[in-house]
Amino acid sequence: MRMTRTYIITGSASGIGEATAQKLKSLGQKVIGVDIHKADVVADLSTHQGRIDAAKKTIELSKNSIDAVIACAGLAYPTAATVQVNYFGVTEFVTELLPTLTQSKTPRVVITSSVASIMPNSTELVDAMLANDEAKAVEIAQALVDAGGGGEQLIYGSTKRAISRWIRQQCLKPQWAAAGIPINAVGPAIVKTPMVDQLIKTAEERDGLSKLVPMPLNGFMEPETVASLLIWLTGVNNTHVTGQTIYIDGGFERIVRGEDVWSWHQ
Repeated sequence: MRMTRTYIITGSASGIGEATAQKLKSLGQKVIGVDIHKADVVADLSTHQGRIDAAKKTIELSKNSIDAVIACAGLAYPTAATVQVNYFGVTEFVTELLPTLTQSKTPRVVITSSVASIMPNSTELVDAMLANDEAKAVEIAQALVDAGGGGEQLIYGSTKRAISRWIRQQCLKPQWAAAGIPINAVGPAIVKTPMVDQLIKTAEERDGLSKLVPMPLNGFMEPETVASLLIWLTGVNNTHVTGQTIYIDGGFERIVRGEDVWSWHQ
């Protein structure tokens, strides 16, 4: 008999989050969607109060029973708001759900990072996020925006680098490992979401993006491809994978970081 589990999905109204929610529902699982519109829990994760209210409402709808959290909500704009949603909107919301999640027999968490996590970033901004200093992080991001010159383009990748580091920072702590909760991230490359579709309307645009983010294995992917990985990572069969960012990118990470990712230990 199939076990019915309760999944919380942020960013459930579009893209990867929507595809994951639909796939889980088709598998007979209970899904509570969280988004800024068209969701079971309509919330603004860019603010502290929005996150607290969203978590409270989510717990109420779940009837205090949460088995997995899949955090897909995010922004890709070169603005300070991206820091608020992509990092603090994830970490604070997930942390608020942790006491309820811990009550599950098979609790799991996975977050959508990005291949941008291995691209150039602002060390100062990443450090501020990891220090959980939202005011400072927003100030640094806004300074990058105000300075212009392309520095603002570091914001998105910095939020994803910080998320990938945060899960490594957290995964072995008692509230996670001792509680039996794997926490991971996925790092997609180009996914055919409505936002991306606007960038690849012509053959020339598709070719340009392919050169910028080459994906030798099967090229651009559908949201359902990422959804399948998110679902496995939050399923009962994942008992030992934790602290990892798993790049689902058609080989792009291999191109960027090369064959040898072990030399750090020399």
